[in-house]
Amino acid sequence: MAKKPDATAGTPATVALARAGIRFTALAYEHDPRAAAYGLEAAEKLGIPPDRVFKTLLVSVDGSLVVGIVPVAEQLDLKALAAAVGGKRAEMADPALAERRTGYVVGGISPIGQKVALPTVLDESAILHETILVSGGRRGLDLELAPDDLLAVTDGRYAPIARAR
Repeated sequence: MAKKPDATAGTPATVALARAGIRFTALAYEHDPRAAAYGLEAAEKLGIPPDRVFKTLLVSVDGSLVVGIVPVAEQLDLKALAAAVGGKRAEMADPALAERRTGYVVGGISPIGQKVALPTVLDESAILHETILVSGGRRGLDLELAPDDLLAVTDGRYAPIARAR
């Protein structure tokens, strides 16, 4: 069941959006630790179509970390992400490294407010929606905002990086 978090529920992501003057809505839900897919759980519990809920994935492209953001019901196309940032070889980043570099835990990694600014690519399907949801920086918290605003705050870009499961 969706609910508004209290004012003390700030995360680096919400702080970064507020500082940038970007409008967003924080949507909290009761996270089930047994959930197999965090993004699909968010879509279901918030009653939002899965094509509007995006997951944040960290990838090593030619040895450098890159953020890929794709709809939760789809997969990240590693070759397409590498090409989008001018790289050749891509593989999923080690989860422990992803947590250290972003300051977030796996399942709650937000593309916004990370410890270190990383190249960020948002799947072009986001353009089809007035707003999308991304992790708010912890499990059980999503942020709804315009895709262009997400790219503005992350200095990201659009590219076709998702593929059907």
